[in-house]
Amino acid sequence: MPAPLPPPDLSGLSLAEIAQLAAERKLPPVEAWNPDHCGDSGMRIAADGTWFHEGSPIGRPAMVRLFSTILRREPDGRHVLVTPVEKLDIEVEDAPFVAVELKSEGEGSERSLAFRLNIGDVVIAGPDHPLRIDERADGPHPYLRVRGGLDARIARPVYYELAELALSEGADPPGLWSGGSFFALGQTA
Repeated sequence: MPAPLPPPDLSGLSLAEIAQLAAERKLPPVEAWNPDHCGDSGMRIAADGTWFHEGSPIGRPAMVRLFSTILRREPDGRHVLVTPVEKLDIEVEDAPFVAVELKSEGEGSERSLAFRLNIGDVVIAGPDHPLRIDERADGPHPYLRVRGGLDARIARPVYYELAELALSEGADPPGLWSGGSFFALGQTA
C-alpha cells in the first residue's frame, strides 16, 4: 500500500477543504486486527516526533507516514505496530504525533480549529478529537486526540497561537471552541 501524500500547507485551504482532506484519509482497520504479539520492532518515536529504527532516524517521510497508519495503542497503554499477521512493540517517548500547524476559522462557539500533524494527517478538534492540557512541573503540555487513544503533542509555537486566540476572546477560563466543544487551555494560557 503506498503511503498517502501529505496535504498542502493549511494556510491556503478553507476549513471545508481541510475537512474533506481529513474525511478522505482512509486508514487500515488496525482495531480489527488481533495477531499474536511477535516481539519488538526496534523502533522508537522521540518526543520531538522523529521516528527511529535501531537507533537511526527514519529519513523518508513516506516511510514514516506508512508506519503511522499501522500504529495502535493497546488497552494497557503500550504502542504497537500491527498488521493482520504480526504485532510489534514500538517505544513512544511522549505522544506518537506532533501538531505542527494550526488553521482557525470562525469565532467564539462557531470556531473550528484544524491541525496538521508531522506525518501529514489533518485533524479538526471537536468532540471526537478533544484538546487537553496536562499541567506538569515544567509547564503545560498540550495534546490533541488523533484516533484510537493516539495523541499528538501540540508544538509550542502552535500552542502559543492557541493561547493568543483564547486570550483575545476573553473566555474565563481561557479556552477555545472547536467543532461545538469548548476546550479550556488552563491557568497558564
